Amino acid sequence: MSNSAMKETAGEKAFDWVNMFLLLVISLVMLFPFVYITALSFSDEKSIAEGGLILFPKGFSLAAYKYIFSTDTLMQGLYNSILITVGGTIVNLVMTSLMAYPLSKVHLRGRKLILMFVVFTILFSGGLIPTFLVVKWTGLLDSLWSVIIPTSISAFYLIILKNFFQQIPDGLEESAKIDGANDLVVLVRIVLPLSLPAMATFALFYAVSHWNMYFQAILYISDNTKWPIQVLLRQIVILSQSSVGSSSSLDETVLPPQSIKMAVIVFATIPIMLVYPFLQKHFAKGVMLGSVKG
Repeated sequence: MSNSAMKETAGEKAFDWVNMFLLLVISLVMLFPFVYITALSFSDEKSIAEGGLILFPKGFSLAAYKYIFSTDTLMQGLYNSILITVGGTIVNLVMTSLMAYPLSKVHLRGRKLILMFVVFTILFSGGLIPTFLVVKWTGLLDSLWSVIIPTSISAFYLIILKNFFQQIPDGLEESAKIDGANDLVVLVRIVLPLSLPAMATFALFYAVSHWNMYFQAILYISDNTKWPIQVLLRQIVILSQSSVGSSSSLDETVLPPQSIKMAVIVFATIPIMLVYPFLQKHFAKGVMLGSVKG
């Protein structure tokens, strides 16, 4: 094809400009809440009380952040969230891979029946009370495992990963088995390295899900020293309607409720945002592969 034939027409250029403009507007709309919250978290009580649109800190103050870092409760919540996110994501990836790999083999006996059960769980769930009873009877109640084990495999991600594994040429696995590798060695040393984009994508999805988890923690964990940061954020938002610091889970310091809420939101958002750049190069490719081959 000649270069002249590949040149963009005026209509295509106009479409690109309109597309870029719309994407820019959407990006700014999505970015605005975080900028607003960050500005409020660094503003003093008087400026917040005056109201109005704040995109830059007014009456710059670090009081809210000093309060956050002075409380053991919030730091313990952050520590719990990191444990749940890292541990839960590792469990998710291991369990999903171990189940997806055998299901990707068409010669596996009972494969269709197992897949039917997997799809069934996407359409129907056990419900809140049966799930709570299972967690209670298995002795997981009031432990961090109670929010990790019940969500160790996502049926939707399992099916996508199974389809991804099916695209890997059988010749690679057969060559490894001729050299003496068993199925587990093939999975760890051949299949998983070739599936890095998909694994990175699912790692990010699982990690974000664990980081934002609060409902399961409220149901299964009554010990406030084991609450993740999202549950503490919920407590602060609720308690700030009356007075901050009146709960046993929070310190007895009374500070501007609005700035504390915003500071905790920023405090709870930044760690998971820092993970994204390390997975970004795999993320786009993994999403595209999953969409095409799923």
